[in-house]
Amino acid sequence: MSQALAFANAWNLATTLMVCVVIFRTGMGGYGVMPAAEYDGDPSAVIHEFDPFQ
Repeated sequence: MSQALAFANAWNLATTLMVCVVIFRTGMGGYGVMPAAEYDGDPSAVIHEFDPFQ
């Protein structure tokens, strides 16, 4: 997934589900998006976190 698409998907998930969402770099050079509560990967791989309550 491209970085622009990851940011768009993360913002959409955060505002729709009203949960904190993280964007992280995958091992293959792409980007991934998932709820912050479910992310158990390397903290240094996190690019950005969307918090819908801020």
